[in-house]
This record gives sequence, C-alpha cells and structure tokens, in this order.
Amino acid sequence: MYKIWIVEDDLTIAGVLERQLCRWGFEASHAKDLSRVMEEFGEEAPHLVLLDISLPFYNGYHWCGEIRRISKVPVLFLSSATDNMSQMMALNMGADGFIQKPFDLDLVVATVQAVLRRAYSFSSGVEMLEHRGAILQLGEAALYYSGQKLDLTKNEFRILKVLMENKGRTVSRDILMKKLWESDSFIDDNTLTVNVNRLRRKLEEAGLEDFIRTKKGLGYIVEEA
Repeated sequence: MYKIWIVEDDLTIAGVLERQLCRWGFEASHAKDLSRVMEEFGEEAPHLVLLDISLPFYNGYHWCGEIRRISKVPVLFLSSATDNMSQMMALNMGADGFIQKPFDLDLVVATVQAVLRRAYSFSSGVEMLEHRGAILQLGEAALYYSGQKLDLTKNEFRILKVLMENKGRTVSRDILMKKLWESDSFIDDNTLTVNVNRLRRKLEEAGLEDFIRTKKGLGYIVEEA
C-alpha cells in the first residue's frame, strides 16, 4: 500500500485529502508539526508528498529543497497560485507536479496515481530507513540527522542498515559478520567490534546517544522508541 503524506496548514483541506485518498486504497496522513517537517518526513517515510506552498515557519519551496537533499520521493505541490512563475519555481525545486487550488478531488487522485506509476514501476520504492529522526539513505550510504550528513564507510553502512532493518530485534554478531563477509576477504570478531565502536562514536558526535545497544552474549540492537 502506498503511503501519501500531506503537508498542509489548513486541517480541513488535509482531512478532505486524507479521506479521499484512503477511499482509493492509499494510506494517507498529514504533518502534525509544521516546524519539524523533515523529522516527520523521516518518521513517515512516505511514497509521495503533497506539499502546500504557503506554510508557516518555512514555505513549501524550502521543504521541497530539504527533501530533495536526501530523497527522490515524488513531491506534488498544492497551491492557489495561478502564475507561471510559481509553477516554474516548484518544478525547479524538484517537484514532480503542481496541483492548483481549488482542486477536483478525482483529479488529485488521478495525478497521484500517475506519478506513483512513473516513480515506482521499475523500483521497489524503498530508499531509506528511519529511526529517532535519523535517516539512512540507502542509495548513497549516508546518514542524515538534525541537518547533518554523516558519511559512512562501507562496513559502517552495512552494520547500520542491518540493525535498522531489524529495529527492535537483536542481531547476532554472526549475522553481522556474514553481512560484512559478502564482499570483504575476511572479517574476524575483533574487526566487527572495531567497526561497531567507530560507528557508535560517529553517531554520538552527531548527537545520537545510545543509538546502538549491546545485548551481552547475544549481539546488537537498535531499540524501538
């Protein structure tokens, strides 16, 4: 089921869109705090964003640019603006389309369906993992958190990817070593410890304390909040 996320300060419009999209089989939700759009984006991990231009704090152009820094997820702008310049700015910021208010709900659904077909016909649609506001971008082996980009080594990325994919479950050291073994000539137990400790330090320096916990005698875990 595709997840559609609506960033709109008019809760009446957001509610109408949610209900219509749900009727068509989508999972729809809206941003709760427009001052922390990127944090919610990471938590929601949507397949498509419906984004209003006129928003408090920062406008839709700003948030589209921020989303484009870390994701290729489709973005459709919603706006009452009718001038060509607004539409050109939206497209230049990386938007995939522009829906003018007041809009016909059936047209919104048809546009969403068309954009989703184009975006996901030849891909799984999974491009990032999220935990505690940290977003692991699978396409570039980098972690984004609180406006920072953390470049990861090949092994750090593989360790974090496995742990975040199994969020809430303990991953044994044997499983992690097998993941690292896939393309490295040899990974021993000490090498795994060194890589995990280095990754932990990098996360802590970015403000992510206790992101990876040790389960003594069992392995490592990224615990659910």
